[in-house]
Amino acid sequence: MVFLLENSPNNLDPRIGTDATSQYLDSLIFSSLVQRSPQMTVAPDLAESWQMPDPLTYIFHLRPGVHFQNGQPLTSADVKYTLESIISGEVKTPKRGSFTIVREIDTPDPLTVVFHLHQPYASFLGDLMRPAIGIVPRPGTPGGAFNPAEHPIGTGPFRFVREVPGEEVVLERNPDYFGKPPNIERVVFRVVPDATTRALELRKGSADIADLNSLPPDMVVALAKDPAIRVTDQPGTIIQYVAINCEDPILRHRRVRQALAYATDRAQIIRYLLRGQARIADDLLPPSNWAYDPDIPRYDFDPARANQLLDEAGFPRGPDGIRFHLTLKTSTDETSRLIAAVLQQQWSQVGIALDLHSLEFGTFYADITHGAFQLYVLRWIGANTDPDIFYYVFDSKQIPPAGANRGRYINPELDRLLEEARIEPDEEKRKQLYAQVQQIIARDQPYLNLWYLDNVAVHRARITNVHIDPAGGYDFLTSIVLEDK
Repeated sequence: MVFLLENSPNNLDPRIGTDATSQYLDSLIFSSLVQRSPQMTVAPDLAESWQMPDPLTYIFHLRPGVHFQNGQPLTSADVKYTLESIISGEVKTPKRGSFTIVREIDTPDPLTVVFHLHQPYASFLGDLMRPAIGIVPRPGTPGGAFNPAEHPIGTGPFRFVREVPGEEVVLERNPDYFGKPPNIERVVFRVVPDATTRALELRKGSADIADLNSLPPDMVVALAKDPAIRVTDQPGTIIQYVAINCEDPILRHRRVRQALAYATDRAQIIRYLLRGQARIADDLLPPSNWAYDPDIPRYDFDPARANQLLDEAGFPRGPDGIRFHLTLKTSTDETSRLIAAVLQQQWSQVGIALDLHSLEFGTFYADITHGAFQLYVLRWIGANTDPDIFYYVFDSKQIPPAGANRGRYINPELDRLLEEARIEPDEEKRKQLYAQVQQIIARDQPYLNLWYLDNVAVHRARITNVHIDPAGGYDFLTSIVLEDK
């Protein structure tokens, strides 16, 4: 089958690649110690079981009989090498920060790996989940000397055939996969950056499927009318949000931030702009997550309440009806710019004049990292499947460059709860702590959560049995069936 990619992978070494395309492809080629279940709990992958005898020790027991795609047996030494190559700096990677908490790795036998941590960290398993990290074969063994970026070798359901940078990546079925081998024999991932070109190739049958969520909603609706094309639309966890600079003289007022939420008609945007391909988000965590609190305050569309809060915050309307001006930054992405335009119209109804600035992504990202914004629109892809994202995004110690608290939100009570949750080994107690975290964030509104995007796959009718993981990715390729049509 032919799969149309929107972007080329940056690096297929699973220790290095952090862009979505690299990680999604790595998830097909490589396995990890553990993976995430559809309920976003920890499930076995290369490790069939594990124990935590104390808060600083994790013991993993590997599946017997697993081989890399070059025939080399997988052992605990490969796991040790993979992680130590990251921790030591042998491999230059942004993923290193996730593993500096590891003090030592022991391998008492070929199927046992023991991690000793410097300090307790309850989300450690999340950092070991596929596709966050994949296990590579150690060098110095038969078939083990290779460049993972040029010829990746893993233990996953597909094996690497070739890559032509900027053009294509070819994978084929791994018949020796320890799980159920894929139904399809080969996938050619062709890089086609232009959405219209991808749509035309699908329509004429020269491609079988387009990258998930890579076609504009209107284009999806039009393609769905073709009898040879199907649209698989399933709930996802990718979240669109508006980040708020809490140091701004206007936006530092909680009532103003709450008013922005009440002034936003998310249901209307989803219905008309996104063509129903999203679900309203009231929290950064998706409802399917084990730590999600269903009782958090919600901000349904209520312009009267928004006006009341703005009055109470000390921002009355002027003679022209305007209370104040705000600037919203976006990248040049078309959907982001359209969302911004709708927010501009909706917020004008409560006296907020919204100025829009669309920037090339590099400039945009530099601005938001340095706090040079009042508001910006962006998405979280994958990171919100673990509640530790609250620490990364809202803890006062995570202001860039340390983390992603780009809005400079500071709340000492929240910091305390997040620190407790990070080291609490009991999941039920962690859930209670994260419930308090979500209550505080919902009250303070340092983010305006908009919606969880559906995972939308547009494909030829011959592709059946499409079941997309809520977090997205290409793992559904392991179970699809190709029919002769």
